[in-house]
Amino acid sequence: MQAMEELACTFANTTEPQKSLPLFEHFFQLPANQYSFENTLVYEEKNEITGSITAYEGALLPLYRKPFLDYIALNYNVKDLIIENETLKGEFYIDTLSVYPEHQGKGIGSKLLRAIKEKAEKEGHQKLGLLVDLKNPHAKKLYLALGFETMGEKQLGNSMYEHLQLKL
Repeated sequence: MQAMEELACTFANTTEPQKSLPLFEHFFQLPANQYSFENTLVYEEKNEITGSITAYEGALLPLYRKPFLDYIALNYNVKDLIIENETLKGEFYIDTLSVYPEHQGKGIGSKLLRAIKEKAEKEGHQKLGLLVDLKNPHAKKLYLALGFETMGEKQLGNSMYEHLQLKL
């Protein structure tokens, strides 16, 4: 929810980010979707989760996205969204990266990115990809410093994002 900001609100048909929390809690607990626990690594410090990263094989996006879009259409009356494919086959896609605000600036995001990069390499992926909000230059700067390159732009909901990719 934190990583998606405005898009999370769009999915839950609300203007209040906290009201989108039940939607993502629901899907986190289920298998085989883009927000599932199966695709998530967490960073824990002193028995407290301080950050998370969710990533999966890009070829699975249509399969993972369908139950989510069906659910929000039925339960939140969210239909006819403009959602481009965020990723494609051959890219290990980082869907969300989030660090609790009080823990930001401690290198947790970089550690999570390194961990997901190692996972992608072990699984034989050649590319790691993600979207960054055009209104978030701080995040883009971090990704570029880690070697990501701009591949183009994508529209998700009412926002535009930059597609970045790292060759492994």
